[in-house]
This record gives sequence, structure tokens and C-alpha cells, in this order.
Amino acid sequence: MNKLASVSAFALFLVLGCSAQTATVPPGDTITSEQATFRVELVTDGLEFPWGMAFLPDGDMLITERDGRLRLVSGGGLDPTPIAGVPDVFASGQGGLLDVAIDPAFAENGLVYLSYSGVDDDGRSSTRVARGRLQDGALQDVEVIFRSNSVSSGGRHFGSRLGFDPDGYLYVTSGDRGNPDSAQNLARHAGTVLRLLPDGSVPDDNPFVGQSGVRPEIYSYGHRNPQGLAVHPETGRVWTQEHGPRGGDEVNLIEAGVNYGWPEISWGINYSGTPINAGLRELDGMAQPAHFWDPSIAPSGMTFYDGDAFPEWQGDLFVGALKFQLIARLEMEGDEIVAEERLLEGQLGRIRDVRTGPDGLLYILTDDPDGGLYRIAPSG
Repeated sequence: MNKLASVSAFALFLVLGCSAQTATVPPGDTITSEQATFRVELVTDGLEFPWGMAFLPDGDMLITERDGRLRLVSGGGLDPTPIAGVPDVFASGQGGLLDVAIDPAFAENGLVYLSYSGVDDDGRSSTRVARGRLQDGALQDVEVIFRSNSVSSGGRHFGSRLGFDPDGYLYVTSGDRGNPDSAQNLARHAGTVLRLLPDGSVPDDNPFVGQSGVRPEIYSYGHRNPQGLAVHPETGRVWTQEHGPRGGDEVNLIEAGVNYGWPEISWGINYSGTPINAGLRELDGMAQPAHFWDPSIAPSGMTFYDGDAFPEWQGDLFVGALKFQLIARLEMEGDEIVAEERLLEGQLGRIRDVRTGPDGLLYILTDDPDGGLYRIAPSG
């Protein structure tokens, strides 16, 4: 098992406040939503706290398990043998093996990217990104291409979503590690969205390149804990969601060099019930979210739907939710979110990730010690 530190599945279950859920959607039953009718199908279960997924060109899937395993789903079934070569991870609290992405040129180079929490010799952990070549059931020539300089002994707010834009730039989300003020400190990677070249080097046109005392990898900042990232299939623009404190979960359209405000402004409050920074919600020079939730839904992975199976949903943004155990469908008009519909609330459990498959179906991971991979398919 690839880990330097871990807790048992049961202990991790308690730490994260999870509750085991059994899908209450009968297989094959038709569900009628505002714009479409669909059914939910179980692809596979037996996944231990799955976190991220990526589709390979042949239709197979890679799925991460937070405790440190990378799994292959092939032909609709879960390969019982995990993929070898995964870096050692710090599986504690919210940390572990987190997201997975494949290189835009995967068909030629076989490169797979993993985000995870790693631990230093002094016991402090940080967000990291590694890549390796998938060959013969293992990752070969694995190298760490990014290591956050924001380290902590705690197990909170690693961020860690990955995504490539149409130009081949790699975006990485990085949480504030439980230290809110660090999200306004441009000398730290905490609370940021990072933009890298595929080998981990810094693009020359990143917004802070050449500025003294500023990390050149930073593309935007003032984020709390962004655990969702999606690239719009038509515009190529990058969108993220982030966990607010008590309320104030956000969806943001990411722009170069922009400050998204945390913790100077927030639509949430402290967990104690007190206001954040005197309750300020707007300040000059700080962006407002495209959408926010209050109370918090605890958002997770997200995807823009661009498949053919549900033409009514074309261009909509789908966001998973852990706390409210649902998928939020956000209807888009250009770059504006104009409506929200909540799907499958309380029926599958905690939703950890949502992706659009190459077959035009929506795929869902549930955050559970016996987590499942489900898909949403047209009924009839």
C-alpha cells in the first residue's frame, strides 16, 4: 500500500465525518428532472474512498483511491490489481492520493499525472504533482514535477484538482492548508490556482513571472480550498469551485492574476458563527464568485457536459456535493450561471467527483469506504 502515514479506513471515515450510504436509486428506474429523464447505473463498487477519475483513449478509466492506490476500470469491471509505481502518499485527514489526469498527447507519450499529499522528513505535508508513463500495468519513470512550498503538520485543504486547457497548460488547485491568511501571500502556493507546462516548468506568460518575492507558478489567488476544476469545452476557459467556511462555497471563472478574495471577503461565516473580516463581502480589486452556496453544499468534482446523450444539458456545469449528497446542475448562458437544479439528493451518498465520459454519459464517484462508480444514462 503506497503511503507513509495512514489511518484505518474506519478511523478515516470518522475523521471526515462520512456516513456509509447505499444507493437508493433502483437500477433502471426512470428519474424525471427539469430537462431530461435518466436512469442511474452502477458500473462498479469496491472502491475505497475514490477521489478522482480520468478516461483513457480506449474508454478504460483510471480512478484514484485516497489511501494511495490507482485503479483501472476496463471493460466495465474493476481490475483487482492496483497499478504499480504510484508515489508514496500522506494519507491522513483530507490528504492522500487525490486527482488524476492524462496528458493531452497520451496516445503518443502515455503520461499520467497524479496530485497527492506528500510528507517531508519533518512530518509536514504539502500538495504535490507527479507524472509517469503508464506501461504494462505500472507507472514508469515517475517524477515529481511540482511540490508546494506551503507545508503544514495538519491534514486539511490540499486542493489538488488537475486539468489541461486546449493549449496544453496544466492547471493545479492548491488549498490554503487551513491557514487563511496564506491565500493572500503571493510568496506561498497556498490558496491558489497554478499554471504549469506539462513538465512542471513555468510558462513565460504567467501573470507574476519576474516579480520579486512572488511564486511564478501562481495564476490566480485568494482561494480557500478549490476541489473542483473544469475547462469549458468550447471557450477553453478554466472554472473552479472551492469550499467556503460555514457557507460561501464558490464557483469561479479563473482569470490571470486575479485575487478571489479569501479571507478578506467571503459569503460565509466562521464555523463559530462569527463574521469573517467584519462580514465584508466585496472589496475593490477582488473578484466576486460566478455562483455561491449558502448554506454550504461542500462541493467536489465538476464537469461541463458536452455529450450527445442529453442534448438538453449541453453546456451545463455539473458539480458534485459531499455534505448535501447531490449533483448541482448549473445552467449556463455564456459565462453566466442563470439557474440551478439539484439532482439525486440523498440517493447515492457523498458525491466526490463528476466527469463527462467519451460515450456522452455522466460518471459519478461516491466518497465511501465501499465507494461506487455510477453513470447517468438516458432512460428508454
